[in-house]
Amino acid sequence: MAVTHDVLIIGGGAAGLMCALTAGQRGRRVLVIDHANRVGKKILMSGGGRCNFTNTGTTPANFLSANPHFCKSALARYTPMDFIGMVERHGIAYHEKELGQLFCDVSSKLIVKMLLDECAAAQVSVETGCTVERVQRTDDGFRLHTSHGSFAAPALVVASGGLSIPSMGASGFGYELARQFGHNVLPTRAGLVPLTLTGKHQERLQDLSGVALPVTATCHQQSFHNFMLVTHRGVSGPAILQISSYWQPGDDLRLDLLPGQDALAWLKEQQKQRSAAELKTVLSDVLPRRFAQRLCELWLPNRPLKQYNEPQLREIAEVLGAWPLVASGTEGYRTAEVTLGGVDTDELSSSTLMSKRVPGLYFIGEVVDVTGWLGGYNFQWAWASGHAAGMAV
Repeated sequence: MAVTHDVLIIGGGAAGLMCALTAGQRGRRVLVIDHANRVGKKILMSGGGRCNFTNTGTTPANFLSANPHFCKSALARYTPMDFIGMVERHGIAYHEKELGQLFCDVSSKLIVKMLLDECAAAQVSVETGCTVERVQRTDDGFRLHTSHGSFAAPALVVASGGLSIPSMGASGFGYELARQFGHNVLPTRAGLVPLTLTGKHQERLQDLSGVALPVTATCHQQSFHNFMLVTHRGVSGPAILQISSYWQPGDDLRLDLLPGQDALAWLKEQQKQRSAAELKTVLSDVLPRRFAQRLCELWLPNRPLKQYNEPQLREIAEVLGAWPLVASGTEGYRTAEVTLGGVDTDELSSSTLMSKRVPGLYFIGEVVDVTGWLGGYNFQWAWASGHAAGMAV
């Protein structure tokens, strides 16, 4: 005999718990089902264990989707200030790190505890270590056949996340379920992920592993200014993770190595002041020394500044302002923070996240084709989409 609820939620991550507590506060009988042994695993590991739980500067422009307008409704109705209000009510200390990114002072465990406390107060039931074996459409809703028995409800919310970090239990379950119910799933790929180099491109930088420098990374007219880190296999760091969501193999990727400076004007000024100094010496004042030396070994002719004429300085400035990085691929889902693509938003209501094909079926969070930038935006989408569905079920 199936146990009956008003709402079944598959996935005990950020979006699932937010949906559960919102629906529970409206008097709905809610059951959250998670195959992991504890809920909120990705919340716990995020932000180095401090959880970058939102970004105060969140706008729809901070998200990638085949339909860039889709996220507007949910984001407008549950803002970063709404979530901050809950954090403050629970007495959780937090700080702004940079660019509107908010982190817990102590531990991400406090965010999970807050969500679970809110769920408990709203009499939400949570089943962990529970595997969904089959999902069935019935005359009065949905029936889930699980390792803990059968559960039925008129509403089913899929909050099972994407493919990123499989070691945390990520799987393509949500996409399979979407297809089962006739939904289109847009191609998925790893986002917010380190880029890999191969062949001569890797050989040129491999021994610089650990070197970090500020850059502006540009691809498809999208630019991000932050740090780049050279790794054994390629490049990482916030600027690279951000641009990785826009880059695909074969795309032109350029790095401004002197961000915020006019490279030509700077070179001319250096030539005036230090005409006898070699280019690699001058560059070592503004770039990591080993990186500056490598540039002058492989990309730039190294000689005293007085020996360059203006066209030669202009060529050097062009390399410094748009240094070409030829990446071969990414580190993949193993280290990716998010999954790009997913359930096609054309088949979902932007205000409720309910399927236009199957009444009572909802998709929220990362499983949907909405992906945020690095810096708390993906959590804000989880809170906002979870809240939208929780208000509708």
